[in-house]
Amino acid sequence: MKRKRNSLKSSQQVVSPTETIVDLHLPDECWESIFKILINDNHCYLEPLSLVSKQFLSICNRLQFSLTISDATLPFLPHLFDRFPNLTSLNFEHFSGDLDALLCQISTCPLKFKSLKLSNQSTIPANGLRVLSKFITTVTSLTFSNIDFLHQNDLVMISNCFPFLEELDLGNPKSVLNVAENIMFLKLPKLRKVILSGHHYAYGSLLFHLCKNCEFLQEIVMSNNYCITDNDIASAIRKRPGLRSISFTRMTFRNLFVESLVSLMGLACLDLSYTCISDKLLLSIAEKGHPIKRLVLQGCFGYSYVGIYNLLSNCQFIQHLDLQNANFMSDKHVVELSLFLGDLVSINISNCASLNNVALFALLRSCAKLTDVKMEYTSIGKMSVENSYTFMYFGVYPQLKSLHLAHNIWLKDEDINMLAFVCPNLQLLDLSCCNHLSKEGIGQVLRKSSKIRHLNIAYCSRLKQLRMNFKVSTLVVLNLSKTGIYDRSLYMISTSCFALLHLDLGYCYNVTEKGVMKVVENCKQLREINLQGCRKVVADVVDSMVFIRPSLRKTTAPPCFCCTDSKRKLFLRHGCLLACWKCSAQV
Repeated sequence: MKRKRNSLKSSQQVVSPTETIVDLHLPDECWESIFKILINDNHCYLEPLSLVSKQFLSICNRLQFSLTISDATLPFLPHLFDRFPNLTSLNFEHFSGDLDALLCQISTCPLKFKSLKLSNQSTIPANGLRVLSKFITTVTSLTFSNIDFLHQNDLVMISNCFPFLEELDLGNPKSVLNVAENIMFLKLPKLRKVILSGHHYAYGSLLFHLCKNCEFLQEIVMSNNYCITDNDIASAIRKRPGLRSISFTRMTFRNLFVESLVSLMGLACLDLSYTCISDKLLLSIAEKGHPIKRLVLQGCFGYSYVGIYNLLSNCQFIQHLDLQNANFMSDKHVVELSLFLGDLVSINISNCASLNNVALFALLRSCAKLTDVKMEYTSIGKMSVENSYTFMYFGVYPQLKSLHLAHNIWLKDEDINMLAFVCPNLQLLDLSCCNHLSKEGIGQVLRKSSKIRHLNIAYCSRLKQLRMNFKVSTLVVLNLSKTGIYDRSLYMISTSCFALLHLDLGYCYNVTEKGVMKVVENCKQLREINLQGCRKVVADVVDSMVFIRPSLRKTTAPPCFCCTDSKRKLFLRHGCLLACWKCSAQV
């Protein structure tokens, strides 16, 4: 027994506290998987994680896949490329310098980029792209939207430099110079998606060429193309029966287009926004039983409830539905249609003026997968809470995560309290321009909906104060612009909403620098604050905010603030972008 006790004692002495910690050490691969779950595509959370340890910093650097390059970024590019070894996407939308020279410089970088966004430029940087394509051959996505001048040789140059291109965005150029003349030399055999929106000239020949020669083409987006005809579109899509997604907006379609459209048996996404359509077109699609998962008829006219009923009753796999501006829709119609929408994930029925509580609860009851509802400019709240519950029996709907109810003039405190109670997992709630809401109602919503992350109560004119004597640890985005709140509300926000990342106080004329500084001092993760139009906030507060709160990444200064070049450079060294509307300057 003595020998046993001695051996047990010696075995216990072998394991030290340090060795216990080592045994619980997780490899980088495990932490990386955990971080991916935590950030959930919101990379702003990588920064606080990176501050924990050198190991976490290294893991967070590997999870950064995209980089936005501005004029101020240039001196740090070599260091940034070394720091983030897995970058696959570069965004040059805010760069105003010599893009050709910059692309030549980047071509020597050892990283393998897949996506380049070169929007908002005067011309396509042909020389820089030629050099870059010789060294980096992995680019599969190019974005050239909002280019001032699109020249006739640009498309041929793109196809020659990037033969493996899968996505090409040439949307909304300001001027086009004879692009269609050289389309016979255009070769993009791997192209899957093309965006040709806003080309105000006859472009049917290019569309026809792409549909004829790009055998993997699956998605076409063309909006505001006033000169192209439905015959051009019909002849093009007949050449590519494998198309799965098409978007043609602001057009008028005739029989030839309808016949071509219904021949696309794999059609999964259809967007005909702001277009004159007919019940006949919808009936033709319904009869073919297309596997449509996304249907967008926003702003469409010429059709009726009969057409949309036939379509939805025959195509019952729709996940995303947009019927905005369908003025003929009534609560009874929504109740009937909801029975066919078992797979629905998101719906937009804004600007359907007669819809109210009954329509909303019909969707929540019948659509078990519904996470996002947009019902702006409707009549929610016009029917009493008791009547809506009498019609739609009491229940809890945990699936709903996002609810947009802006501009509902009948919405009252009891309505949003009821919604907060039956939708316990709400993460985004937009109540902007709902003028009957009070501080008590908003306070009750935040207390009941403990998972709200994004709250928009802009333009709620009755909100002079907020009542929050409890913690709201999940709220990260709060829009209070044009609410007329006072510093007292900011004091409460600073202690209750301590996890805030974005705070919008635009045109809150009653707040002063005292309330603003309370928020900056107590919200230790604050990344963005808007003080535009806050005329009672003194100019010096901007300097104090940047130095006190190092997490700030963007600050919109109050009207009295005037920015100098030296001050801009100083803020940049602290990592904060400064928007100064008085000086019309933004770093």
